[in-house]
Amino acid sequence: MAATTTLSTSSLEAQSGSSTPVFELRVYHVNEGKLPALLARFRDHTAALFTRHGITNVGYWLPTDDGPLKDRTLFYMLKYPSREEATIRWKAFQTDPEWIKVRAESEVNGKLVDHVESTFLEYTDFSPTSNVRIVKRPTDQSPQARNV
Repeated sequence: MAATTTLSTSSLEAQSGSSTPVFELRVYHVNEGKLPALLARFRDHTAALFTRHGITNVGYWLPTDDGPLKDRTLFYMLKYPSREEATIRWKAFQTDPEWIKVRAESEVNGKLVDHVESTFLEYTDFSPTSNVRIVKRPTDQSPQARNV
């Protein structure tokens, strides 16, 4: 069994030097008939692996309207302390031996995902984020996000 490392999100945020979070909206266009297997992989493995690598699971969504996306698309959002940390943490996730094994096992009967869209997002100054506000630090006047 491979050794695993558990990372604390708060300690990683402190190490990153950045307190402005970024969000990644990911859209998985799923191969026909493979959505249940993909959802099981996320439910049983992927979401926990993200957490282990300091990636915050914000939410997961499925289309409700009839059309070409229904039963073939998964939308989800991840949160990272910074864009730089997103790159570091995603690479660590992708090379995790447990992820490599889980992915291979889940795709033994064919690839689950046809293609992925990824878009990085940041808060706007008018975003209704009731638990985050931007404040100035007295020492250097750089913006810092604080939970309130």
